[in-house]
Amino acid sequence: MSEPRVEPESKRPRAGNHKARVREESIERILDAAEQLFAEFGYHGVTLKDVAKRVGVSSTLIHYHFSGKESIYEALWARKAPISARNRLEAMRRYAEEAGDNVTVEGALAAWIEPDLNVHLEDPEYWAAIGKISAQANSAAGWGAEKMTKYYNPVVLALIDLLKKAMPDCDEATIFWGYHFVSGAMTHNMARTGRLDELSHGLCSSDDFASIKRHMAKFMAAGFHAICQGATPEK
Repeated sequence: MSEPRVEPESKRPRAGNHKARVREESIERILDAAEQLFAEFGYHGVTLKDVAKRVGVSSTLIHYHFSGKESIYEALWARKAPISARNRLEAMRRYAEEAGDNVTVEGALAAWIEPDLNVHLEDPEYWAAIGKISAQANSAAGWGAEKMTKYYNPVVLALIDLLKKAMPDCDEATIFWGYHFVSGAMTHNMARTGRLDELSHGLCSSDDFASIKRHMAKFMAAGFHAICQGATPEK
């Protein structure tokens, strides 16, 4: 498969007057601070006062721009998750066109994961916090599940369609179970917990996205093949 094209970060159009530019820059500082706090402490561990303190402003300014914590949380998802979703959908579309009738499990999985791995390789600091937040959301109910549903369901369903083409004899329920397992692995990698570094005594690093990219699709594909081999449809 050819290297998926990664869409560069979309920058918001610069506001045309000084007052609007100041407002835009203020919002970006708030979102940057909030993103770091949510990544470190989770959704329920952050208050608006925490965000204001991290930015170095009054809580009044936070309330001027945002109606509450949920609106900040939604805004930080909205500025990065659509970039990830677009990149991954485009990579899977391109792969489907190139592969034609020869879609493979590993190829489909590579198209699904590599756009996100590539941006972590290219700009690790920009994507680190939202990667941790996505990992939290993917393992949470309620507030977490809602964001994953809103931003990533089309990406997941595009992958499922490719996997059905790659494994036409595998029943749909088994394919969804396979996705459930690999989804956790994917977001765990995005979290960069450092546990791998400790367990391997420095032999491996959870920040080593080049190695993750080299191994992950192949590893995941083997799991799909294993559970689909001889699988019978669930009643």
